[in-house]
Amino acid sequence: MTTHRWRRKQWSAALVVVAALATLTACSGIPPIRADAQAGGALTPQAGRLIVVVLDNSGGALRPEAGSTPQGYGRMGAYAVGDRARALAMQLARSYQLTPLREWPIAPLRADCLVFRLAPHADRDALLQRLSRDRRVKLAQPLQQFNTLGAATATATVMATAPAPGAAHGYNDPYFQLQWGFSAMQAGDAQQWSRGRGVDVAVIDTGADVHHPDLAGRIEQADNFVDHDARAFGDDPHGTMVAGIIAAVPNNRLGIVGVSPDVRLRIFKACESLEPTALAARCNSFTLALALTAAIDARAQIVNLSLAGPPDPLLQQLVLQGEKRGMIFVGAVPPDGALNGFPLGISGVVAAQESDRARRMQGVLPAPGTGVVSLTPAGHYDFASGSSFAAAQISGALAVLRAAAPAASEQQLLAALRRSILNAAAHGQVVNICVALAIVQPLDACESSSARRLADGADLHSR
Repeated sequence: MTTHRWRRKQWSAALVVVAALATLTACSGIPPIRADAQAGGALTPQAGRLIVVVLDNSGGALRPEAGSTPQGYGRMGAYAVGDRARALAMQLARSYQLTPLREWPIAPLRADCLVFRLAPHADRDALLQRLSRDRRVKLAQPLQQFNTLGAATATATVMATAPAPGAAHGYNDPYFQLQWGFSAMQAGDAQQWSRGRGVDVAVIDTGADVHHPDLAGRIEQADNFVDHDARAFGDDPHGTMVAGIIAAVPNNRLGIVGVSPDVRLRIFKACESLEPTALAARCNSFTLALALTAAIDARAQIVNLSLAGPPDPLLQQLVLQGEKRGMIFVGAVPPDGALNGFPLGISGVVAAQESDRARRMQGVLPAPGTGVVSLTPAGHYDFASGSSFAAAQISGALAVLRAAAPAASEQQLLAALRRSILNAAAHGQVVNICVALAIVQPLDACESSSARRLADGADLHSR
């Protein structure tokens, strides 16, 4: 992309600092990337012949509560496959001529999840119907595929000339002036009162560059449910960009400012880049199930899902289980606008779309998603577009509101964001975080008169 040439010419000094800090942060105590032994990325090429079967595992060894394992789900064998579930799996494999490939106990559902390969000439749909009628089986479905929703953006479509570094809003980050969406959402005004401190945000995506200098101190956990390749984890651009939009460090004289820079990020890699350094990535039912289970176990308060695919019964059960525990899930609207797949087809999941979409959809939160500048691997920055990044903006906005109003319900936070859109028409119908903060925060949280006027007549329980 042309951005790389521009960076070298205009910001060479900044990138020298970036490279130096990247070396320092490599040894800064960031949690190591854990590669799970049951990683499922290798399942993708043969997904058409693979199925997922869920069995009762109520006899498995279970710790008292989901968050009781401080290092994350599965690290210490918190929930194991029971003898009965393992015996059932072997029986099913023999009865239906199935080859077991992966197995994972799912503590939130008290279930054992298995991926089987079908016999060469088996009719998948007919076999799934037979399994669904088998009393030993809780759920049987295809292993399905899902895609991230971000694409590269040419620099020329975003800017005509390189900006001079500035300190607008008190920020000294050199690319801050390129963050048109940050300004449109009044995120800077909102950060005077709340920056997401104490809120755990799970990014279920590709991997991310956890050593990027603009993410220093923000990574609480990094788990890989795709493979054992730590280098590829750090080279993944899509998850890096999503993480940067949410939590990039402000006022470090580098890069950009995150929407909620004080949150604790948990990076769960469930998607695999289709090509090295490409934004396009693919996930499957199994890897997403592992990541969702990890997010539930870690008690993440907000879960960002910048991806989309078909309805998935197993993933739906996990999301609903998380919602029962007070977790907020944010999904991205796919290009065709369909809201009936995963994750948006699940009741309670927050839908986000780019604010400049030709048709604004009812009940969907608009946020900046076109020409968004964010982090890329190896300490760099670039532009990208897509509802993936609108979802990241909404996740960051929710973290700001959650930190400011910890007792507010999800419905109250969403009502505030929806009300805030009314005063954002001049910015292309985006959510206004400062206005929303003034609604949920009883004090004069934001100083703009428009925020005060809207807060005076706001109904926290409207949706």
